[in-house]
Amino acid sequence: MEKKRLVSMLLAGVMTLSLVGCGDTAAPAETGDNGGAEATEAGADAGAADASAADAGAASEGPISLKMWCIATESDSNRHSYEAAIEDMKTAYPDITFEWEAFENQSYKTKIKAAVSANEMPDIFFTWSCAFLGDFVAADKVYCLDEAYEKYKSELPEVMLGNSTYDGKHYGVPLTMNIVGLFANMDLLKEAGYEEIPGTYDEFIKCCDALKAKKIIPFGCAGKETWCVTEYLESVIEKSAGADTLNDIFLGKATWNNPDVGSAVDTFQKLVKDGYFDPSGVGLTNDEVKNNFIAGKYAFYMNGTWNCADFANNAEFFPKVKVGEFPVINSDKSKLGQLIGGPSDTLAVSASSPNAARAADYAFELGKLICHYGYLDGCGLPAWTPYGDTSAVNPLTQTVAEIVANADSMVLFGDTAMAADDANTYLSYVDQVYGCQVDGTQFIEGLAKDIR
Repeated sequence: MEKKRLVSMLLAGVMTLSLVGCGDTAAPAETGDNGGAEATEAGADAGAADASAADAGAASEGPISLKMWCIATESDSNRHSYEAAIEDMKTAYPDITFEWEAFENQSYKTKIKAAVSANEMPDIFFTWSCAFLGDFVAADKVYCLDEAYEKYKSELPEVMLGNSTYDGKHYGVPLTMNIVGLFANMDLLKEAGYEEIPGTYDEFIKCCDALKAKKIIPFGCAGKETWCVTEYLESVIEKSAGADTLNDIFLGKATWNNPDVGSAVDTFQKLVKDGYFDPSGVGLTNDEVKNNFIAGKYAFYMNGTWNCADFANNAEFFPKVKVGEFPVINSDKSKLGQLIGGPSDTLAVSASSPNAARAADYAFELGKLICHYGYLDGCGLPAWTPYGDTSAVNPLTQTVAEIVANADSMVLFGDTAMAADDANTYLSYVDQVYGCQVDGTQFIEGLAKDIR
């Protein structure tokens, strides 16, 4: 019970954290009593969601078929949470035939955008929030969820819908939330003389040099999937220029031509040039890099905290891994507690669905279950108020909860916060930075010219 109470208290901090907003989306509302530890402690048992779903299913109006697209592929950390949730929904909604397909992250972004343009969307679809979903909303392709949300206000705090709210209306069902974590193989750090993840940037660099002296590669990064490079680069920029600066740039409120950002890009590129990154990483996928990290090839791996699930499920590796926050580089501009991430993973309903109203109810019930199982698995922190016994949540995820509960602000991942065309331009420049084809000045001047 004490462990459960600790997790609940930390999550209360998560629920009330002031998130850095997404431009024209509505400002996150106060959670009031809904997001507090008391609500978590008093939450229903593990069968509550099934009962709620059953009640909703009982009110249905005859057999229908629904189809969903998502990114929970076989190798994705969230796969089990989707499978378990969908299995529960079969019992709760026997009159609904549900089909789902999962696609690899990068290819899905292209597929869903093409489907939106062609008006060939599934009834329910996974999306990232902020500008990614906002583009679809602006094109009138997404069903408004305001009416359906009324049934779930006591379980889903309004603050968690801030990134999927446009002109005061709700268009997304949030799932789990994640940040970029600095994962460390402590066995390798101990070989270099470190018992903990270094807390300052100077110590961090000394640690990387000590690792190199032991012929241990400090970092692995998947160059084949540019979003993985942004996990490193955005953290370096935020801890150099500050969260507000980076957020304003992502949202188009400030220019990319910022010397602090240029300096941060040079700092990141120096890490590459100094040999802190695996040179073969340029041609690797994220799965390959993560497997290399688990196998002991790299000391550090910066990526989303959804990875806690995979690490916790590896009995041999789990005792070796810790998670922390990337250190501050410029304390005049930034501080600890400024994080990359936030509520982003979302389910949405197509406005063209012939059963949009029922799909909306289904999406909320499914989202609640995916969140529940995903949190228990360690795939992220819950956007929904946790229920049931959460004492088995792995210690790595509990550490992430503590980091987030003590956070000052969060800046959503850049390729999600920006509009689609701008995000593609941004990722192209990030690619060039990792390949050392452009420096900091060329990066900021090029983006200032190409993103207007």
